[in-house]
Amino acid sequence: MKTIINEAIKDVLMQFGEKYFIDGIVHKSKVIQDLDNYDIDLIEAFIANKTVKNNFTIDIKGNTVIQTNKLLQLFEVDEYWQDSYTKYLRKIGLTVGGKFIDESTDVVLDFPYKDTVLKASMSKEDTDKDDFRPNEPFLNEVIAKEEIDVLLDKKILVNAKKYDENGVHDVNSFDENDNLIMKGNNLLALHTLKERYAGKVKLIYIDPPYNTGNDGFKYNDSFNRSSWLTFMKNRLEIARDFLSNEGSIWINIDSNESHYLNVLLDNIFKEENFVADVIWNHTKQSKNDERFFSRHYNHLLVYAKDKKYLHKFEAPRTEEDNKNYKNPDNDPNGLWRAGDVRSPNLRETLKFDLTAPNGAIIPPPENGWRWSKKTIEEKIENGEIIFKQDNTGIIRKIYLKNQSGRTPENIWTDSGTTREANQELKQLFGKSPFSTPKPEKLIKTIIQLGTQENDIVLDFFMGSSTTQAVAHKMDRRYIGIEQMDYINTVSIPRLQKVIEGEQGGISKEVNWQGGGSFVYVELMEKNRDFLKSIRNAVTQTELQSVFDFMLEEAEIDFLVDLETVKDTLHELSLNEQKKTLFKIIDKNQLYNNYSEIDDENVRDLISDNDYLFNKNFYDEGGE
Repeated sequence: MKTIINEAIKDVLMQFGEKYFIDGIVHKSKVIQDLDNYDIDLIEAFIANKTVKNNFTIDIKGNTVIQTNKLLQLFEVDEYWQDSYTKYLRKIGLTVGGKFIDESTDVVLDFPYKDTVLKASMSKEDTDKDDFRPNEPFLNEVIAKEEIDVLLDKKILVNAKKYDENGVHDVNSFDENDNLIMKGNNLLALHTLKERYAGKVKLIYIDPPYNTGNDGFKYNDSFNRSSWLTFMKNRLEIARDFLSNEGSIWINIDSNESHYLNVLLDNIFKEENFVADVIWNHTKQSKNDERFFSRHYNHLLVYAKDKKYLHKFEAPRTEEDNKNYKNPDNDPNGLWRAGDVRSPNLRETLKFDLTAPNGAIIPPPENGWRWSKKTIEEKIENGEIIFKQDNTGIIRKIYLKNQSGRTPENIWTDSGTTREANQELKQLFGKSPFSTPKPEKLIKTIIQLGTQENDIVLDFFMGSSTTQAVAHKMDRRYIGIEQMDYINTVSIPRLQKVIEGEQGGISKEVNWQGGGSFVYVELMEKNRDFLKSIRNAVTQTELQSVFDFMLEEAEIDFLVDLETVKDTLHELSLNEQKKTLFKIIDKNQLYNNYSEIDDENVRDLISDNDYLFNKNFYDEGGE
């Protein structure tokens, strides 16, 4: 794995001739031994290297201190130069404090690659097995820190457009009240948006790949568990930074990974911020082809950014909720119902007798009263507590006028189904582009519980844009991120129909009449000019010229076997040659960083309109 850091380390070791090499291969045990012994010459050489110094030293009161522990960890990785992805390469399992279960009595979930970034190609087409493209690489935070820093730096935004009632317009500025739709890898998009939106999002809802391999997602949906957890961890860690203190995150997942995801969320959001595991009944139809049980639900895992700031969730009241409220005694405060007067837990200090108006003694309940004697007397005086007519007990009055909503349940049987969601898409497009979309009613329930008007809602697995459509109709601001090309054939057209006033989904329920707007942008692909040249080539000779130029200038996946491509490309048809060149360019992850916007070779590829948009979005809007 060629990274800036391991190449720098190799350069340092080569200064010592054959001392740290055996037949050209790094003699790791010798390096480790000298690092352990603080070999002065080796330490000085490492500190003299700018890359090593930037990543493996700290400054303490003007003194440079080398972090040999990090260097040792790096060299202790098996097959360091070929496959140095994780310090857990030999041994994988349950750990606590870095020690495995056979060394400790406490247990936590651990998994390989937990100290890495998985860029995660989202398209299934981009992960087809072939002779040239290897499996997705993990970038280790120690070995490839500089590569990760570059990867996660904010990106140039292109093709900026504003959609409103009057159509589509070029836009060169961005207002804080604008809704935003962004096309690009969601991990990189989140890091691009962090500076602008950190701490401002009230609710995050995501419906990520379930890691089943067959859940109908257009995304890559077949990771091994450790990779899937890394994929989720990378995105959830940055997502947490977007939430306001009062914010919450809702994740739709099935039972395949829900328990592992719960543990991961405990680690990122902390156990004390777990709010609920809501069971959402997504189908009413029995599935007779299931071997054991017909599965009818998904999980909605709900976590707070900080539970002590999270407002109480309240569902809207219905006539059914109010049917038990009466006013048999013509109380001027209106309708009421009887409430519990017993303490929910045993409280000896709350066990005392009450005296009825006729002098009868009323003993306490088994666990005691709910309040102190003084509080009960105050409630009797203001009429909130009355004595039963037979003077055998007391009645607490709960007034309807004081009930603004109701506490929601954690089993949802009336928030729409997948079948209803498919019907909503069929009404809009004539057919449903997805096999497991989510109904607008479900998203409405979530947004209603977790936000108020004008709050920001974020969904970085945008899909068919159900979240954004519902947020738009409910007068919330929103951010949507989607990498797949159907963003321009399904997601954006759906939101255009919302602006036009379409009456599907929840439209009638919320009296939606149309209007509003959103801004659309794309992360600028670093190799977009090469992709265009490949696509436009009409002869093999012309394509060979493009390939020659790519070898000099293009960003090609560093694990691609270029020699094999060079030797076999001429044997393929023109179309197959194009497919091969498309694959060897890491087009799915590599985008131009904003820091490059004024570079001459980049500036020429950006319209003046997009240039102004970037300057406004980052320099003004980012403050």
